[in-house]
Amino acid sequence: MAHDESSDPGPGPAGVLRSTDQADAPAARRLHRRVIVAAGVGVLLVAVLLGGLIAVRNGIIGVDESWAGEVIELRGAFGDAVAFTMNRLGGGAIGVFVVPLGGAVVLLLCRRPWGAAFFLLASAASAGVVQLLKHLFGRARPEDMLVTSDFGSFPSGHVANAATIAVVVGIIAPRVWVWALGVAYTLLMAFTRTYLGVHWLTDTIAGALVGVGVALVVWAILARPLEQERQRWHRRRDASAGAAPPQAG
Repeated sequence: MAHDESSDPGPGPAGVLRSTDQADAPAARRLHRRVIVAAGVGVLLVAVLLGGLIAVRNGIIGVDESWAGEVIELRGAFGDAVAFTMNRLGGGAIGVFVVPLGGAVVLLLCRRPWGAAFFLLASAASAGVVQLLKHLFGRARPEDMLVTSDFGSFPSGHVANAATIAVVVGIIAPRVWVWALGVAYTLLMAFTRTYLGVHWLTDTIAGALVGVGVALVVWAILARPLEQERQRWHRRRDASAGAAPPQAG
């Protein structure tokens, strides 16, 4: 009987490539995580350096004063309503407990437990870093505030929370429109914090940096289970779609 070479599983270029790819996969994942960690830590360092620059200049930055003067001129009934809503949404019991816990519950209902853990851990870590930097730099808030706020102007906790949520949700549900909404939400939060006079412009920039940096570092820690969970979720969704009965024409 003739031997069929096409069915021979012996060594060959394709087999070697498959073996090499399988051997390189763990190394590639480690490199990917290291790049994400480096990016996250780098972004956090930029926030710390910005705080150091502000401290060296005794808390006074020209762009902060210029921006504050301009944004105060925009105050009005509509702006007040939007800003007060964003203030409640991004802080207090709603921002600290309701939004993170509510997001985690939604993810659990969608059978994304690792996504829920990512949401909670990133939110908690972001809040912790914000408080650390507030006490480290102790920057005074602007004087013309429309709402009362806690100690420390640098960085903005509301903006850090918004940026963290934007990155986390964008990673869990990687869609262009999700990222666009996240960026818009973060920018609106940053604007309203200066509109209310509770933060300087550079406080909001640092808050965004903290939120992004923390989310990236936590993502790197949970990258593998998050990706495996995402693939399982898509397989279940595709299987459900394939099992659905065809609609009558």
